[in-house]
Amino acid sequence: MRLLSTSCVCKCGEMRGRTQKSGMMHLLFLLAVVLSCQGCPEKCMCSMQTVKCQNQDLDAIPHSLPANTKVLFVTGNNISRISVDSFPTRQEQLTDLYLSGNEMESVDAKVFDNLPNLVRLDLSNNNIETFSEKAFPDDNKMQLLNLSRSFHNHSTVDVVLNFLRSGNLLQLKALDLSNNDIVLLPDDIFTSLSNLDNLSLQNSSIISIQNGTLKVPPLQDLDLRDNSLRDLPTSTLAEFSLKPELHIRLAGNPWRCDCFIEDMLLWLKNSTQVADMQNLTCADPEGLRRQPLVHVEQSQLKCLGDMEGVLETSYVFLGLVLALIGVIFLLVLYLNRKGIKRWMYNIRDACRDHMEGYHYRYEINSDPRLANLSINSDV
Repeated sequence: MRLLSTSCVCKCGEMRGRTQKSGMMHLLFLLAVVLSCQGCPEKCMCSMQTVKCQNQDLDAIPHSLPANTKVLFVTGNNISRISVDSFPTRQEQLTDLYLSGNEMESVDAKVFDNLPNLVRLDLSNNNIETFSEKAFPDDNKMQLLNLSRSFHNHSTVDVVLNFLRSGNLLQLKALDLSNNDIVLLPDDIFTSLSNLDNLSLQNSSIISIQNGTLKVPPLQDLDLRDNSLRDLPTSTLAEFSLKPELHIRLAGNPWRCDCFIEDMLLWLKNSTQVADMQNLTCADPEGLRRQPLVHVEQSQLKCLGDMEGVLETSYVFLGLVLALIGVIFLLVLYLNRKGIKRWMYNIRDACRDHMEGYHYRYEINSDPRLANLSINSDV
């Protein structure tokens, strides 16, 4: 009996201990929820470790963020500038920051210094004009940067993108520069991005890829669709060939199928890197328009059409110049018609007098009597 009562007491004690432990766990969970809800910024919604401040017409990033915030959405507002004051307190757990659609114009120095574990940053759909080279700390952990639809002035893109040359984005793996007005990529813009393997330049009005621009990054995915590329230079094709794991998308460009695209056509037919090869079509000349590049033969690539076009343009220009000169000449004649008429009459009278003198002398020389008379009159 004693043994039975002892075992019952032990079992009851264990059950009480388990009940107390489960109660403590519930209390801790409720406490965590309460703490996470405390300090939620005004006009924002807080859920677990995510804070959303969307479309609230904010002009600055809220300051009183919960300490355990991991994902922060501040989108669709009117925040024209972010600076070191935008994140006054250190957010150790913040990894994802979304700031798209804020009409942002300036990203100042040290703005992300208090976000040491920031991994993903979305600055798309803004109007960025200045981006400090010291915006990111030297020991940042940035891996994904979205700058789509953020640069609308191609004349300042070279200056704005200088921060990519700073050398402190060593862990950046994905960069989105799509839907921007870039036109020409600045020289060596990606040299410092030694771990970049995903680059999107879709629909960025790019007309040419300069030598060495894509040489350094170990790219695996390159999107060049919907630009203004007419051909790819041989040096760029050589750089692509040195990256066997690279996958390229080139559809939507106005390829000019003449003799200058011969090297690209040969590379295209012998390469497996272009994912949308079947969608590449000729835009010029007219005889090859909309024909797939892979179906174009080298015998069809001619530059004669270009020379004919140049000559035709030259002839038209020369004809216009000559016509203009003719019109000016006729206008001068018309304005000076009275003077020209008087001048012609004077010339006619002078010629008549001169001819009468010759005629008189001829008559004298032909008649000996008139010749003697003329001599006597002279004496």
